[in-house]
Amino acid sequence: MTKIGLEIHCQLTKLESKLFCSCKANYREFQPNTNICPVCMGIPGSLPLLNKSAVEKATLIAMALDCNTPSKIAFFRKNYFYPDLPKNFQITQLNAYGNTSIGWEGKILVGDAKIRIRRIQLEEDPGRIIYEGATEKTKLTLVDYNRAGTPLVEIVTEPDFENPHQVREFLIILSDLLENLNVSDPGLEGAMRADANVSIEGGSKVEIKNIGSFHDLEKAVHFEITRQQSLAEREIEIVQETRHWDDGRKITVSARTKEEEAEYRYHLEADIPWIRINDDTKNQLQVHMPESISSKKERYVSKYGITPQVAGILSSDRYFSELFENAKNETNAKDVANMITTDIMGLLDTREKRDSSKLNAEHLSALIESIKSSKITRTSAKLALDEIIKNGKPLQQIIDSLDLGHVSDEGELTNVITQILKEEAKAVEDAKQNPEIVNFLVGKVMQKTQGKADPELTLTLLKKSLGIG
Repeated sequence: MTKIGLEIHCQLTKLESKLFCSCKANYREFQPNTNICPVCMGIPGSLPLLNKSAVEKATLIAMALDCNTPSKIAFFRKNYFYPDLPKNFQITQLNAYGNTSIGWEGKILVGDAKIRIRRIQLEEDPGRIIYEGATEKTKLTLVDYNRAGTPLVEIVTEPDFENPHQVREFLIILSDLLENLNVSDPGLEGAMRADANVSIEGGSKVEIKNIGSFHDLEKAVHFEITRQQSLAEREIEIVQETRHWDDGRKITVSARTKEEEAEYRYHLEADIPWIRINDDTKNQLQVHMPESISSKKERYVSKYGITPQVAGILSSDRYFSELFENAKNETNAKDVANMITTDIMGLLDTREKRDSSKLNAEHLSALIESIKSSKITRTSAKLALDEIIKNGKPLQQIIDSLDLGHVSDEGELTNVITQILKEEAKAVEDAKQNPEIVNFLVGKVMQKTQGKADPELTLTLLKKSLGIG
């Protein structure tokens, strides 16, 4: 029997400041070692001041994961030495005096499987270690402390995963949930990291760290299961240890012996008092909690008639879900949803493209209305959409500048059709025997008019010219 559990570290990227000081939580915009102060650098005599918003955001996560939440929380010092830990201890949480971490005993459903959440704890992120150099002789280890003290939520699961693929599915669901709550942007580099604990029946638990993506985590877990099974078959002891994922060789390599909890010498953080979280605070968080992804999907299907597949894709992405909510009305919702999922998601498939996009909800509403009123064709709408994303100009200005207006004049279309019938003599003869060939001729007309011809009128005029249907 294989046991797989996860430890997920998720930065609260939507906060303004670090967990215990006023330095910016968004450390990514700074040059190395410039977003620091005596508190996050652990200078003797400096005192931490807890970020209230971090406690609220972390509690919101716990509630969304169906966890029990405490009436008061405590912080502890976790003592260990590592170059990225300037204080030589980390301020974190521990259920040493009852359940005093942010949450416990929650769950996430992955298909029909229930993955239990053992606990959720609020803690500070350490700094960032950077390795440079091509060989062992030239390798340098650099440390950037800008990240030190960034608010972090650690989510620890029970070993409920049945296979590596389920691990990846869980992380995608969790990532979407965190983004939907507007507490974190998991797509940012290093904002969401996961370590895996893997063991097979009769063997010790092995932790896998240094994994860069969900895809790599799936591969790392698969490799580790295979490695442990191979050792067991040869009656070689499986040592409890921490292993790193070597992305170049696609294997796990031994890093160090896994520490036991007692080795961290936890003790209460004397500089941070116990924090009470009263019922009023929890009630306010519950009232203002964003609509869940599953609820949005159900609403999109039942209220707007959107297909379950499209509704599922749309509801799971906060960026596109908000675009939909702001652009839709009672009559265009289905068309807006389809354009987002079939066209816009492909054009804005990276963070950089989304950030630079000039598209807004008003553009999208106008685009759908222009298609429905036959002002432009669907093909022309795609050209207009590309221009809107680039420059954000009003739709009518783009239609005029690119000459995208709908060609619905019978005389103009008849002239184009006459030309096409001359050029496609064989298709004309075939269409008289097989009426479906007329669709090929419609396509030729659309091509000749750069997608501006009215499709329905074109089909009618073609059939009339061919004497069919």
